[in-house]
Amino acid sequence: MKYVVMIFRSTDRTWTDEDQRGLGRLIKLESELAASGELVSSEGLQPPEEGRIVRIRDGVQVVTDGPFGETKEQLAGYFMVDVADDAQAEAIAARVSAAVGDRVELRGTLISA
Repeated sequence: MKYVVMIFRSTDRTWTDEDQRGLGRLIKLESELAASGELVSSEGLQPPEEGRIVRIRDGVQVVTDGPFGETKEQLAGYFMVDVADDAQAEAIAARVSAAVGDRVELRGTLISA
């Protein structure tokens, strides 16, 4: 089954040496998961102000620049993994959490091919 592990980051933090070390730990974990065949994909995301909302209004495409959320945390990146069960997905999520030094969110996909 496929799961996504979502990594969040506070919008009011500046990049620190610990963040750089965390990134190194994530890159190592990404390599390990790729070698085991469990990694589907993994990416860091640009900050919210680099994003856009795209929608259709009255049949016309409308694009709005970011940022959008009125929240202190934004999605910063993700790991998508394909594993046998919830326990393995939770174990990987725990490793991601340890790497970033913060909580992560784990969700299974609706349909897994």
